[in-house]
Amino acid sequence: MLTSEQARINQEKHGFNELAEGKKKSTVRIFLEQFEDFLVIILIFAAIVSGFLGDGESAAVIFVVITINAVLGTVQTVKAEQSLKSLKQLSAPEAKVIRDGVTIRIPSREVTVGDEVILEAGDCVPADGRLLEVASLKADESALTGESLSVEKSLDEVPEGAALGDQTNRVFSGSFVTYGRGTFEVTAVGMETEVGRIARLLKTTSEKKTPLQMNLDDFGRKLSVIILIFCGILFAVNVVRGGSVADAFLFAVALAVAAIPEALSSIVTIVLSFGTQKMAKEHAIIRRLQAVEGLGSVSVICSDKTGTLTQNKMTVEDYYVDGRRVPAEEIDLSVCDEKQLLVFSMLCNDSVNTDGQEIGDPTETALINIGSRLGVDAGDIRSAYPRRSEIPFDSGRKLMSTLHQIDGRNLVVVKGAVDVLLGRMAAVKTGETVRDMTEEDRLEIERQNMEFSRDGLRVLAFAYKEMKEERALSLDDEDGLTFLGLISMMDPPREESKTAVSECKAAGIKPVMITGDHKVTAAAIARKTGILKDDSEACEGAVIEDMSDEELRDFVEKISVYARVSPEHKIRIVRAWQEKGNIVAMTGDGVNDAPALKQADIGVAMGITGSEVSKDAASMVLTDDNFATIVKAVENGRNIYQNIKNSIQFLLSGNFGAILAVLYASAAGLPVPFAPVHLLFINLLTDSLPAIALGLEPHTKSVMQERPRPMNESILTRKYLLSIGTEGLCIGIMTMAAFYIGYRHGSSALASTMAFGTLCASRLVHGFNCKSGRPVLFTNRFFNNIYLIGAFALGLVLITGVLMIPGLQGIFKVVTLDMGELLTVYGLALLNLPVIQLMKKIRS
Repeated sequence: MLTSEQARINQEKHGFNELAEGKKKSTVRIFLEQFEDFLVIILIFAAIVSGFLGDGESAAVIFVVITINAVLGTVQTVKAEQSLKSLKQLSAPEAKVIRDGVTIRIPSREVTVGDEVILEAGDCVPADGRLLEVASLKADESALTGESLSVEKSLDEVPEGAALGDQTNRVFSGSFVTYGRGTFEVTAVGMETEVGRIARLLKTTSEKKTPLQMNLDDFGRKLSVIILIFCGILFAVNVVRGGSVADAFLFAVALAVAAIPEALSSIVTIVLSFGTQKMAKEHAIIRRLQAVEGLGSVSVICSDKTGTLTQNKMTVEDYYVDGRRVPAEEIDLSVCDEKQLLVFSMLCNDSVNTDGQEIGDPTETALINIGSRLGVDAGDIRSAYPRRSEIPFDSGRKLMSTLHQIDGRNLVVVKGAVDVLLGRMAAVKTGETVRDMTEEDRLEIERQNMEFSRDGLRVLAFAYKEMKEERALSLDDEDGLTFLGLISMMDPPREESKTAVSECKAAGIKPVMITGDHKVTAAAIARKTGILKDDSEACEGAVIEDMSDEELRDFVEKISVYARVSPEHKIRIVRAWQEKGNIVAMTGDGVNDAPALKQADIGVAMGITGSEVSKDAASMVLTDDNFATIVKAVENGRNIYQNIKNSIQFLLSGNFGAILAVLYASAAGLPVPFAPVHLLFINLLTDSLPAIALGLEPHTKSVMQERPRPMNESILTRKYLLSIGTEGLCIGIMTMAAFYIGYRHGSSALASTMAFGTLCASRLVHGFNCKSGRPVLFTNRFFNNIYLIGAFALGLVLITGVLMIPGLQGIFKVVTLDMGELLTVYGLALLNLPVIQLMKKIRS
C-alpha cells in the first residue's frame, strides 16, 4: 500500500488516471472551414471583382448566400457536439483505496500506480492492475472484450501473452464487479491502461468523407470550370460585338452566379440539418451532418453483438426437469418439479433486484427475474426459507451450496457446472418420486447439456439432499445428491433485431456480426436474428490473424460472424470490406469498438451503454441503444439523399434553361435576354426556396427496396443528366418563346421582361416536376409537401409584385405588362408541368 506522499510522487511520474482528450475545434475554426468549398472560393473571387467594378449589389448577394451557408453549418456542428456532451458519464467517479493504512474514497482520476484498490460487487474498476486477494470475484469486461458473461477471477498465474479475456489474475479499467470482492495493485493508469491503448489506436485511423461529400466536391469543381469557360466565351463575344468591357464582365459574373449553384451547399446543409432534427426525435444524434446521407448508402453493417443485437442481460431460456425440456414461457408452477426448481434457484443465489436495480452476477439475476415474470418474489421465498449455512461459489469447485429448512426438512441446495455435479449425483427426482440414478439418466442429462451448449446457452445444474440435523455445511455435504434439473440461459437478441436484420437484407445491406464473445454463443445469436444461415459462415479471430490483407479481402464475403476478435481484427475486417468498394457502417458500444467505429465510413455508437470513447469516435449516437433505430436511420439517409438529388436536379435544370436561353440569344444575334439583376433575383429567391422545400419532401418506404448505390457512382449519372438536360431544354424553350413574343410585339425591354417573368414562374412550377423521378400529376403526392406549396405561392407573389408594382420596375429593370402579356408569361410557365410530366411518364 502507498502513503500519501508516495501517491503524490507517483501521480507526478505517471500522470492522472484519465484519458488524454484530443484538441477540440473552436467555433471560429468550424466557421472558417465552411469556406473551404471550391464553389464558395470561386464565388468569393467573383464577389470581390464585382465590388471593384462598382456592382456592390452582386457582391452583396453573393456574400449573403455563402455567409448563411457557413452559419448554418457551424450552428449544426456545434449543436451536435453539445448534444453528445450531455450523454457523457464518468465510468468510475470514485474508488476505494488503502492509503497510509486507512481505507479512503478518492476520485478515480487520483488513483495511481502502486495503489491498493478494494473492489466489491457493483464497483467500477478504476485502473488496470494485478489481483492481490479474491473472494468469488467476477467482473464484467464486455466493454473491453465484447464477451457478455462475467469473468471469474483468481490469483493463478496465466500464460504470458494470453488474450485479454483470459487474463483472470488481472482487472482492467472500464470493467465492473458483478460478484464477490477482492483487492488489486494498480499497475497502469490513464493512457497506459488497456482502455488507453485503444484510445491511442484511434489515432492511427482516419475519418472518411461520405459519398455525398466526395460527389459534390468533384461535381462542384467540374461544373464551376465549365461555367467559367462558358462565361469567358460569352464575355469575349459581347466585347467583340462592341459592348463595353465593364458591362460584359458584370453580365458574365451575374450569369456565373446564376449558373453556379452556390445555393447547393447551403441547401444540402439545411436538408441535412432538418434530417438530423428528425433523427434526434427518433433517438439518433448525428455528430457529423453528412453522416445522415452516408448511413443511407451503406452496403455493409458490421455490428457488435453484446448490447447492440442483444439485450446485454442474461435471461432464462429453458428448464429441464423430469426428463422434459420446458421453454421459459411454458413453465407451469402447478407442476411440482418446475416450481421446486424455481424456488431452489432463488435460494441458492446471492443476487438481488430492488425496484429494477440489479446487483449480482448476471446469471444469478436471470434466475430471480424469471421468478418475477411468473409472479414469485425472490425476497418472499428467501424470507420463508432463510439461509442457515452456505459454501460460497468457488471457481475451483464450480459449485455453490446453501442450507434451508423447507417443510420441516433440512435441505442442502447445490448449483453448479453440469459436468461437476453429475459426478456427485446418487439419485434423480422424477415427479413426486426419487429413485437411484442410472447410467441412462447420466447420458440423457449429458445429451441435453450438449444440446443446450450447441444452441449457445449457458447451463447450470441444480441438485439437493436432505440432512438429518441442522449444522454448518462442509464440502462432504456436496456428495450423494439428488438431481432436480437444468436451467439454460443466454443474453437474448433484442426483440426488434430479427426484423431489423431482415429489413437490412431487403435493402441490399449485408449485416455482419463482430464480437469478442465465443463462437458458439455468437453463432446462436446470429442464427436467431437471421444473420447466420450456415455454420461455415462463422469463424474466430484467430483464423484471420495470419492472413494477408489480400487474403482477408477474399475471405470476408464468405463470413457473417466473427467471434473472439481483438480491436485490431475489427479494423482489418472493416478495411477489407472498404477495399472491396463497400461503404461500411460499424455499430458498437464498447471501448474495444472505438477504433473500428472511427475507421468505418459511418460509426454508430450506443448512447446508454456506450463508452465515452466509442461515442467520441462515432458519427452517430443512438440514445435508445436500439438496433432498429439504425435501420430507420438508413431509411432516413436514403430519403434525404433522394431529396437532395431532387433539389440538385431542380437547380441544375433551371440553370441550364437560363444558360440555353442566353446561348441561343447570343448565337442568333438577339439582345441579351436578361439583365444582371434578373439573374440575381432568380438566384436568391426563386431558386433557393423551392430547392429547400424539395429537400423536405415527405419520406417514402420505397427507398428500402432499392440496392445501395456503388461507392464510386457519381450523382450525375447518364439518366440523371438526361433528365436535367431535357427539363432544362423545355424551360429554355418556354423562356425564349416568351422573349420572341415580347420582341415582336414591342421592344427588347418588353422581351426581356417577359423572358424574365417566364423563367421565374417556370422554375417555381418546375419544383413540382422535381418531387419524384416518376409522374406525380393527379396523384396524392402532388400536394403532400406544404413547404413546396408555400415556396411556390411566395415566389409567385414576389415575381408578380416585381412585374406589376410600378415602384419595383425601375429597380429590377422591367416594363409594365398588360393582362394578356402577364397571362402569356404564366401560361408558358405552366405549360412546363404537363410537358415534363409526360416526359417522365415516357422515361418510366
